[in-house]
Amino acid sequence: MKKQKVWLVTGASRGFGLEIVKAALAEGDKVVATVRSNPEKLQAQLNNENLFVTILDVTNEQQAKEVANLSTEKFERIDVLVNNAGFGLLSAVEEASDAEVKANYEANVFGLLNVTRAVLPYMRKELKGHIINLSSVGGLTGIIGWGLYGSTKFAVEGITEALSKELAPLGIYATAVEPGFFRTDFLDQSSLTRSANSIEDYAETVGDMRSYATQVNQKQPGSAEKLAQAILKIADAEKPPVHLPLGKDTLQLFKEKMDTFNADIEAWHEVITGTDHDDA
Repeated sequence: MKKQKVWLVTGASRGFGLEIVKAALAEGDKVVATVRSNPEKLQAQLNNENLFVTILDVTNEQQAKEVANLSTEKFERIDVLVNNAGFGLLSAVEEASDAEVKANYEANVFGLLNVTRAVLPYMRKELKGHIINLSSVGGLTGIIGWGLYGSTKFAVEGITEALSKELAPLGIYATAVEPGFFRTDFLDQSSLTRSANSIEDYAETVGDMRSYATQVNQKQPGSAEKLAQAILKIADAEKPPVHLPLGKDTLQLFKEKMDTFNADIEAWHEVITGTDHDDA
């Protein structure tokens, strides 16, 4: 018989977070789902005795600690943390203001760290657990218009890789999940910020991406429901991966990056290997 898990899922009001919560509940697991407001709305919508919905602004470190403690008081432990809360920023690297970039980092990077630090003491006490961080294809390769948002996800990639090594002796796993373009509300105003500044010189690059993002909204190839099932599979895995790229588009873009990277290494191999001391 499958052992019941206890999940903590941030950003659960819609999109990936909501689908992951629904999938975990369907498996008979217990879930603490966090939202930024109106927790009673999601509680009533899903109407499940194994669900507890609470408010969390991930940028509030103290609130994150309170939610972690509340989760263990409610369901005794936390087996799986899904760091899903965050939002997108569509902008040329030069266009975005300091405030726009900082806000993106506060949610996507520092918010993730707040929740991770809050939960890990409970996982370390149990010597088990799994931290699943929602990254992005933009965390694997730079994409026009998504460089700043992608940089937050590159940070998530580095954090997750190091965490996986630091936590391995303690029986705790860490996985970065890299979705491509999935059919959620990510491209809606509710989840995506577009820089207030727009520079004409980027019209044929970032400008085209802005138009493309509008056109493909709610037409993306990825299924959020299938992503949730993939999350359940790695949560059940005896040895979960450190990286889980999801979507054919993610694989294609990452392959193109690696092909270019390997070609650069081959072309510049003599320079690359010629920078060590002679006695090294």
